[in-house]
Amino acid sequence: MKRLFLIEFDKLYANRISRILVFSYFLLMTSIALIAAIKFDFGPIKFHLAEQGIFNFPYIWHFNTFIAAWFKLFLAIVIVSMIANEYSNKTIKQNLIDGLSKKEFLLSKFLMILFLSIVSTLYIFAISLALGLTFSNYTELRIIFSEMSYLLAFFIKLVGFFSFCFFLGVLIKRSAFALGFLILWQAFEGILYGFMRWNLFNDEKIADTIAQFFPLNSMNNLITEPFSRLSAVKKVASEIGADFGNHSGVALYEILIVVAWICIFIFLSFKLLQSRDL
Repeated sequence: MKRLFLIEFDKLYANRISRILVFSYFLLMTSIALIAAIKFDFGPIKFHLAEQGIFNFPYIWHFNTFIAAWFKLFLAIVIVSMIANEYSNKTIKQNLIDGLSKKEFLLSKFLMILFLSIVSTLYIFAISLALGLTFSNYTELRIIFSEMSYLLAFFIKLVGFFSFCFFLGVLIKRSAFALGFLILWQAFEGILYGFMRWNLFNDEKIADTIAQFFPLNSMNNLITEPFSRLSAVKKVASEIGADFGNHSGVALYEILIVVAWICIFIFLSFKLLQSRDL
């Protein structure tokens, strides 16, 4: 396991573009802290975003993981390029000639996916903890470490998304086309949901029930939007009679759906590698 990971880590580190993308990804996650500096002064009206409660425990776990998840595309490019370069540079064939089995080759890639996901989760944990201890109105240990399920959801979401990207890289072999297909698939899920919602069933509940099993949609469902939990938003919603529902917490069945997709993507990737004459 260690040998396989080090092989993949050396490949990643040797690629200058990948290093830049990984650095940019973590830099963007760090930029979440800059939200605390956003202030607006309009005469007697003073607005400080950090004072709106976005960095309060335990809400910060929800808010930061939701925002950080948007930056995952940077690592998605790294994951897709990671496999595409193996084909274009013929290194996958050379690895197999040197004695690396297809199973070990796949495992080395998945270990890198796990590594990037774990480091990302630990990084967002450290940033959130620092911001929360600085700006939160609630610093009791019981409150600080509640709703930590969002960190688990963030980790599972990254592993699921990167596993999908890895599968596309194995399937298509070209990073640009794989990323293009990823965008098309996202659009396809949206179109299919709309068709079910307004044409096939004409029922939002049935459409939502089916759509929760779509690959990308299931990953997005792990961490719902956090803004409707803000007191200011709730106040406006109550005044206009809107109901955003309850968006707190992470459902176990949603995690299991994504875990199932992870297993499917890795299994299909392995079957593709097995069936191809490399």
